[in-house]
Amino acid sequence: MGKSEHLESKYWDRWIQNRDPEAANCLLEIYLPLVQYHVQRISSGLPRNIDRGELQSFGMLGLYDALEKFDPHRDLKFDTYASFRVRGAILDGLRKEDWMPRSTREKSKKIEKAAEQIEHQKMRTATLEEVADACGMQPEEVSQVLSESLLSNLLSLDDSSSGKGAEFSSSAIEDIQAVQPEKKLIDEENREQLAREIDKLNEKERLVVSLFYFEELTLTEIGQILNLSTSRISQIHSKALFKLRQYLSSNETIST
Repeated sequence: MGKSEHLESKYWDRWIQNRDPEAANCLLEIYLPLVQYHVQRISSGLPRNIDRGELQSFGMLGLYDALEKFDPHRDLKFDTYASFRVRGAILDGLRKEDWMPRSTREKSKKIEKAAEQIEHQKMRTATLEEVADACGMQPEEVSQVLSESLLSNLLSLDDSSSGKGAEFSSSAIEDIQAVQPEKKLIDEENREQLAREIDKLNEKERLVVSLFYFEELTLTEIGQILNLSTSRISQIHSKALFKLRQYLSSNETIST
């Protein structure tokens, strides 16, 4: 065991046995990069006017909550447990703040309506350029609006996918020991369907989606790998999501 690991172990002993505030502060400092990671990842889809410091405050509350509630006797690493709490606390904070400007919400609805109309008229998936033209917007602006509305969609999915309504908090931890066959089957079907739709994207879009959602890299990190700016990666990411949303909504219409 290295010196840093030995110190961390001592802090954990002091915290678990005596709830030593100094040990808690040291552990919070050790796991601060976890908060910074989730702040960077979530903020990549937010407007620039959102205060990242506020997101970090939400994340720190989640980290302290994880420290308070962590059970060292469970077969679960603290950083895994804390990741759920930190991410949940940031999303909960954003949900309560209602961060999306009204103008962005109105543009997002306009884009959705235009996409549906084009799809009905041409009997195929609308392109980003067609939607932009119908809305009197530049494709870059449509990409930006889609990117900014991404987290709003994510928050809605968090609420609905829990199946427990307002009583369920996104920061709650599911019992990883519990076996839920129905949920497993549904998840597998959703993943298979999503994988099929991802295959329809072009090579660069597939790569960005894979790196962002499966490798959990930030848009900035993906840009460094592909030698592209973060804004360009954001546009590719938004365009890919736009296509996936159209593909999936078309399949839902067919299946119903």
